[in-house]
Amino acid sequence: MIYDYTIIGAGLVGLATAYRLAQKEPDAKILIIEKENKVGQHQSGHNSGVIHSGIYYKPGSLKATNCIQGYSQLIEFADTHGINYDICGKIIVATNQAELPLLDNIYKRGVENGLKGLTYLSREEFREIEPHCEGVKAVKVPQTGIIDYPAMALKLQELIISKGGIVKTSEKAIGITEKNGITILKTDKKEYQTKKLISCGGLYSDKISKFTEKNNDLLIIPFRGEYYQLKKEKEYLVKHLIYPVPNPNFPFLGVHFTRMIGGGIEAGPNAVLAFKREGYKFSDFDLAETIETLGWPGFWKIVSKFGKEGMGEIYRSLSKSAFTKALQKLMPEIREEDLAVGGSGVRAQACSKDGLLIDDFDILKRGNIIHVRNAPSPAATSCLSIGEKISELIY
Repeated sequence: MIYDYTIIGAGLVGLATAYRLAQKEPDAKILIIEKENKVGQHQSGHNSGVIHSGIYYKPGSLKATNCIQGYSQLIEFADTHGINYDICGKIIVATNQAELPLLDNIYKRGVENGLKGLTYLSREEFREIEPHCEGVKAVKVPQTGIIDYPAMALKLQELIISKGGIVKTSEKAIGITEKNGITILKTDKKEYQTKKLISCGGLYSDKISKFTEKNNDLLIIPFRGEYYQLKKEKEYLVKHLIYPVPNPNFPFLGVHFTRMIGGGIEAGPNAVLAFKREGYKFSDFDLAETIETLGWPGFWKIVSKFGKEGMGEIYRSLSKSAFTKALQKLMPEIREEDLAVGGSGVRAQACSKDGLLIDDFDILKRGNIIHVRNAPSPAATSCLSIGEKISELIY
């Protein structure tokens, strides 16, 4: 068997790519290889479940264009296939006067990205929506929602198989070679021949790309995001989604409040360097992966740039009191006893040797091989659009 297309990785981006290829070429022989025993087990299943609007991203960037296009495709897919979602909207809140210019920048970026219905809210106005929230001004983003991404991953798998595709789980890619115009993918179980190959390796995207790109200039640095959950009797404090104005000196969105599609309210996440790529607990440690991170030249440049913020994130990870204090900027009523330990996720963030945290999606094509080297948030929202772009690029 020589497959037409082989995809490494059955997260949402890999699954959406296979789905788009099957739509484009119904007779194509498509294979997906996934090292876990189920699809969508890492970033796709450990994210906050938010449908992002595209308000934060640089106009014209891959993140902006794919998020905006992927948003409508995601809603259409959910409606067609019965995926549970809710367009509940969110507010982005400036908690002090110094944040107002930053809030204006976010609003302007949203307008540039084509978002309709963005609204400035005074303190009195946003407290009509979120009466327990505190701040001086907010922007209402009506497009933001929540969705069941694990259910979407399972539905994509089902559709791919129904179209003749094959999804092999519990099988790890360990090498890629090319011979006579055919790409050979070696796994820990066997070898597969394919005309074209696409890797969507998430937390291991850099390692997979190194199978063919020996001079790969990016390293995935894992950042764990930890959440608390509001206890049942305190869920009334949050009606929708409440976000702070992001710190411009730190490339993450800050702790916020998120309604979950299955019920309950999440508070978080922080952004802590993980010492294992799939390390969902503070105690998780992998020596080889830690040495790899600490040995990367760009890592220490990140430390010099974001060291103060990074230490604050670690402190919040270790101190429930510090985490609570961060949440109190948005909601002063919150107390430590209102919070129960929640889940966590690990963000695959590509970093260059120069210490740049890659801010956009990175998709590298060489001949008949495509590597998705950087696809952090909003990749879940954007997955169908990313899959469409990849299918066009490889086709």
